Amino acid sequence: MADPRLSVSFEEVGAEYATFKIDNSEIVYSATSSGGAAATMIGHAVALSAAGTVDLADDGEVVVGKLIKVESDNTCVVQIAGGMTLPGGNGASLTLGKKIVGAQDALSAKGHIREVATGTAAELGRCRGMIRPRSNCQPR
Repeated sequence: MADPRLSVSFEEVGAEYATFKIDNSEIVYSATSSGGAAATMIGHAVALSAAGTVDLADDGEVVVGKLIKVESDNTCVVQIAGGMTLPGGNGASLTLGKKIVGAQDALSAKGHIREVATGTAAELGRCRGMIRPRSNCQPR
């Protein structure tokens, strides 16, 4: 067995999961995809779009957590706490210790993260988590 002290990882430390509805527009169930949805969705950041419903996080939105699995009944499992790796947005600064908000990638695809713009008052009320080593973050 490999020595766990030889690598740094916060992945799933203190993980908590919750069930949400999917918006069935940005996040869509696919019976043929691993995790029940396209790879452009699974493992990406999600935000609330309505009461109890999530979609992919857009620029500056509150990140609820990481999309883990999508079910055929239009529900999904989201990791809402604990260490998790989320993809960085287009040109996103990911400075250790900074809080995060949603972001888009170079193709304007949602579901990514960036550090909060501390000069933007509205974002300060939406930021959470913390960027950890290896771009791991822990929304809490």
